[in-house]
Amino acid sequence: MKITKEEVEHIAYLARLKFNAQEEELFTTQLNSILDYMEQLGKVDTTNVEPTFHAVAGKNVFREDSVAPSISQDLSLSNAPDRDRGFFRVPKIIE
Repeated sequence: MKITKEEVEHIAYLARLKFNAQEEELFTTQLNSILDYMEQLGKVDTTNVEPTFHAVAGKNVFREDSVAPSISQDLSLSNAPDRDRGFFRVPKIIE
């Protein structure tokens, strides 16, 4: 599977990013290198390998859920570039 320059342009459009032709070429090459490597990994025989969720042993990092004081709504909106009736106002992103 190869990524085309047009697909990189489309992904950039969806992410609201603008790349010049040189960057598009660079990212196309880099993404294809990643896909080539993933393809190599897909060829590795893992029939006798136990499935794992983590590469290293993990421990529970969750803490007890507790109610604690937080910043006020006015303070949280103090640096907002735009707000409306106590909410952040952002540009519409869904067409």
